[in-house]
Amino acid sequence: MAEPLREELQVQHRTAVLVAVPDGEPSLPKDRILDELKGLVKTAGVTVVGEIVQLRGKPHPGTCLGKGKLDELVDLVNATGAELVIFDNNLSPSQGRHLEQATKRIIVDRSELILDIFATHARTFEARLQVELAQLQYTRTRLKRMWTHLERIDGGIGASRGPGEKQIEIDRRLIDVRISELKQRIKEIEVRRERMVRQRTDHALVSLVGYTNAGKSTLMNALTSSDVYVADQLFATLDTRTRRWTLPGWGDVLLSDTVGFVRDLPHSLVASFKSTLEEARQADLLLHVVDASNPEAEQQVATVEQVLEEIGVEIHDFVLVLNKVDAVEDREIVDMLRAKYASSVTVSAKTGKGLDQLASIVADRLANGFADVDIETSVGNGKLFAWLAEHAEVIDRTYLEDRVSLHTRLPRKLLWQVRGDDVSVQERINGAFSTPAIH
Repeated sequence: MAEPLREELQVQHRTAVLVAVPDGEPSLPKDRILDELKGLVKTAGVTVVGEIVQLRGKPHPGTCLGKGKLDELVDLVNATGAELVIFDNNLSPSQGRHLEQATKRIIVDRSELILDIFATHARTFEARLQVELAQLQYTRTRLKRMWTHLERIDGGIGASRGPGEKQIEIDRRLIDVRISELKQRIKEIEVRRERMVRQRTDHALVSLVGYTNAGKSTLMNALTSSDVYVADQLFATLDTRTRRWTLPGWGDVLLSDTVGFVRDLPHSLVASFKSTLEEARQADLLLHVVDASNPEAEQQVATVEQVLEEIGVEIHDFVLVLNKVDAVEDREIVDMLRAKYASSVTVSAKTGKGLDQLASIVADRLANGFADVDIETSVGNGKLFAWLAEHAEVIDRTYLEDRVSLHTRLPRKLLWQVRGDDVSVQERINGAFSTPAIH
């Protein structure tokens, strides 16, 4: 029997058997190992008709499953009539090929499922380009498995014609051309976004990051009274959204909500979405939102930190926001995370508990990183005015003949750059002037 045709694979509205073969000792009980995969397939619109979990220490190099479990899988898909077999593992091309030969079903691994979900949820032009690039990079290495049902295409003209090209070779070339085009277009978008975010200096930037379905969008709505789309599913938000957030004792800041992360995100997808996460890279402060009610909360924190490092985000300046405390059943998880992360706060975006404390903490953290400074200079100092427009927030200005006094707020690390023979700088401490910082 020929292998299933896969070129137009879509998992929505299909039935599937779920399979997991943990690599090493699992951190969850056997009956909970498939919990996250169930959340993913629910988001993808798949109906689950069977489950198999094998604890063997290490996946089989050829088929992921051992022989006995593979026979059990074959029996299960035949008995249930499942159209797909979805693995919680990232399979090699040869593993996928062997599994499809054995089951006569389409095999979908974890990365392919996540890519399908992203493709379904991509709404903006940029997100669609990013997902297409990630899909093509994933597919390219698996063309042999996907196209073995096609014969060789005829070669040249006449008796001397050669064997010609295989369809796989043509497709590889077409994919390479398209990948090159997509990378160029995404690079152009990335450059524009970096420039836009860097120039957005009229307010401090705070960015929400975290595991998918940790409640980031709900938290943004609660803090900013906005209506960002919220759904109880993984990867409900792919595009970065930014709203104005008023902090007591500070004023307005910009709060951005970014795409959520998940364990074993495809590397091609992480690379494609770097530009979408530019707000996180440029943020003055990160709010790392965690679902405190999830037994895997600690592992999810580690996953987010790993992905942030991959995309070049410095994670030393952040506040750990333990969300969904209204749903916490095991208080030990919260206590453990609070003990490990000194800069943490417990909140419930759903009930509003702890949001005032969070706002106060964010205002204090931003105040530590910014300085309220009065700068006096001549009205003709255009170079300084241009620098302030790019790097600082000018709160007020007062003119006196040929001089101007500017009340500004700027990053403390940049304070040393405000200098010149015609420049006088004084920092405000609790509303009063300190010793002049720079003359």
